[in-house]
Amino acid sequence: MPVDIAGAIKDFGFPIIAAMGLGYFVYYVWKWVTEEIKPVLGDAQKTLIALVDRIRMLDNDIIRLNTKLSMVLEYYQQKGMQPDKDLENIISKYASKSETFDQAKGLKEVKENQNKK
Repeated sequence: MPVDIAGAIKDFGFPIIAAMGLGYFVYYVWKWVTEEIKPVLGDAQKTLIALVDRIRMLDNDIIRLNTKLSMVLEYYQQKGMQPDKDLENIISKYASKSETFDQAKGLKEVKENQNKK
């Protein structure tokens, strides 16, 4: 049973046939989105949540390590000790960009206090 578009347009008119065609297009897109795209988005959302959790854990680890390093620098400053060359290299290589945890500034303060004594 072939579809006779010209006969359908003659019987029902172009606006009715065009509306039916657009209705089918909307139905096809809705089916495609719900059957193929929605499950993929669900998986991607789960992956994104897992990545955000990992980034938060790494951020917490970095904050903890920066705090420990700041404490070491404070200890050197309180004892009036000169920081090791290895510590200076580590601080210069992995210096934090955060203003709260500025190890390079702490190391500089330790050296200034050492020079004053």
